[in-house]
Amino acid sequence: MHKKELQTAFSTRQYMYSKDFEVYYYNDQPINAVAPHTHDYYEFYFFLEGNVDIYVEGKPHHIKAGDFLLIPPGVEHYPVFLDHTTPYRRFILWISTDYCNRLMQASLDYVFLMQYVTTTHQYLFSNDVIAFNRLQSQIYALIEEVKGSRFGKDAQVSLQVNTLILHLNRMIYERNHTAGNSRPKELHNAICDFISAHLEEDLSLERLEKEFFVSKYYISHTFKDNIGLSLHQYITKKRLQACKDAILGGASISKTYEMYGFQDYSAFFRAFKKEYGMSPKEYRDITTPT
Repeated sequence: MHKKELQTAFSTRQYMYSKDFEVYYYNDQPINAVAPHTHDYYEFYFFLEGNVDIYVEGKPHHIKAGDFLLIPPGVEHYPVFLDHTTPYRRFILWISTDYCNRLMQASLDYVFLMQYVTTTHQYLFSNDVIAFNRLQSQIYALIEEVKGSRFGKDAQVSLQVNTLILHLNRMIYERNHTAGNSRPKELHNAICDFISAHLEEDLSLERLEKEFFVSKYYISHTFKDNIGLSLHQYITKKRLQACKDAILGGASISKTYEMYGFQDYSAFFRAFKKEYGMSPKEYRDITTPT
């Protein structure tokens, strides 16, 4: 499904049709004004493109691509557009309080972020390119499922919404608990985390040896024994996933493969086609509006 087909025409409606959640992809021109307003549900706002300030509780937040805001129920907010020529693109996810309460009964981990925002009044969260590409990929997949008609749609949509919410909670929790779990991580898990956070950097065995103070031979063997892939295979898979997410988000192929550590296009082309069964250009073409 092309991205254009995933878009929804903007509406000034500030109430939910669904009792649980709704998700939208808007791509339009800025409008003249939006009055200050509140909701009786949680609004997740993922910013893609535009030139806009979002006022929350009277305080302006200048947002940039990759930022997201969480607006809890009863919190006044509104956008102020700084120009009316730049396209205004964003994802909007609405979650009802009843649905949050049901998630909370399953696990408190689902609502850490909601409680954090409510108590700290920190509404804006910035992301690097890798983190936001991962979010974009999940949201596009969710909207595509919502707009589709495949067997098991309702169950799959619910699963993807819950996965997205948990991902956001985990992301903000880990940023605010840098010490992590009191139990030491096993080496291969720590290396996986390091790789995910440094995909655009040198990830040679020599680099990892210096980072973890363990010989590169031990790293290589323990990683293969526990993960089932060589370190090189794992890094390549993670970089290809990041490239695929970036291309889905509209990044150019040439900038993408260079950003994520592929030395030349031919090596990237071969690896991408082997992993996904199509070339990077073919993938871009089927996910980009004609």
